Amino acid sequence: MSTVAAEIVSAVLLAGVLGFAVVRPRGLPEAVAAVPAAGLLVGLGAVSPDEAWQQTRELLPVVGFLAAVLVLAQLCDDDGLFAAAGDAVARVCGGSPRRLLGGVFAVAAVITAVLSLDATVVLLTPVVFATAARAGVRARPHVYATAHLANSASLLLPVSNLTNLLALAASGLSFTRFAALMALPWLAAIAVEYAVFRRFFRTDLTASVPQPPAVGRPQLPVFTVVVLCLTLGGFVVTSFAGVDPAWAALGGALVLAVRALARRRTTPRALVTAAGLPFCLFVLALGIVVKAVVDNGLGTVIGHALPDGDSFPALLAATALAAALANLINNLPAVLALLPVAAAGGPGPVLAVLIGVNLGPNLTYVGSLATLLWRRILHEHDDAPALGDFTRLGLLTVPATLVASTTALWAALHTIGG
Repeated sequence: MSTVAAEIVSAVLLAGVLGFAVVRPRGLPEAVAAVPAAGLLVGLGAVSPDEAWQQTRELLPVVGFLAAVLVLAQLCDDDGLFAAAGDAVARVCGGSPRRLLGGVFAVAAVITAVLSLDATVVLLTPVVFATAARAGVRARPHVYATAHLANSASLLLPVSNLTNLLALAASGLSFTRFAALMALPWLAAIAVEYAVFRRFFRTDLTASVPQPPAVGRPQLPVFTVVVLCLTLGGFVVTSFAGVDPAWAALGGALVLAVRALARRRTTPRALVTAAGLPFCLFVLALGIVVKAVVDNGLGTVIGHALPDGDSFPALLAATALAAALANLINNLPAVLALLPVAAAGGPGPVLAVLIGVNLGPNLTYVGSLATLLWRRILHEHDDAPALGDFTRLGLLTVPATLVASTTALWAALHTIGG
């Protein structure tokens, strides 16, 4: 196959795979389109079998980590951790919509950082609906916060987002070094989001709704919290020991899984479902499709467009390019395409790209799979988000968070060092 033909076929198949992931006809898994597309590209010679296998091998540890964290998050939810957090926020806010928004921001930021953005979107969003109703406030500002913070608050730890895991591998940083460099960008993004939310939703934050009858207070699952804290500590220990942090995530998930199975609170089938194996397969297949696109033309374009160095203008340009590409082709393909080029410049450009692909998706529904999933959850609650509101909010938050977080990254790189 000629280079031009391979480029066209690869781009068409990538568009088809992403379109299928957005629509998901009949609720079919994303892998239904991605796996055949990857096989077809290998069969046509757009990517060689050896290159496809190498790409899969590089992604396997990342995908394994993702599966373990998804199981860990589901088991935490089964034990009532999210319900207890929502109840605590509702009690602290005392019926004040503004205080509730601050509480939701705090809880969503921590859950996203520690248990990944998927936990915030899938598990916390329904809890926020119930918490807003219990507090007698409008749910809209608070459920929009879970969508935005799933992306914006996923900058802090390698475990916060699949894109972070990929960036960690490309950057050569340790777990703790990554977290140290991204702490300021993380705080900057959350602070900007909160300021904009307070202004954008000022009408909703002064209104109230009838409160439902009081219900029993959920108890904080102490054992689960202890295991979660030990797991987080395990990420740090394994990083210093040069061991893949996936083992710490697996250890935490196994402890909670054995306990839940012994108490008959879950089943082996439920654990397998929680691991999101079809989605993991989708990520592996998508990696092959993106490699075909990159190797047959996109990589050259990115190489010319992505600036060199870690000066502030270069970092800001890398962030903007990453954000734009994430909204064009989704953030996961975008980071897979950008990281091989960015990694040549060291940790600075890699982390700038990460800021772009994590914060940029707050502009459009298609920017990240998490945002698409959040939209689906709101439809299930008969509270479909308005495209105009989502876009206007994105136009206010995304450019501001990109600039603030990139500035913070530049400061961290020159203070801490890459």
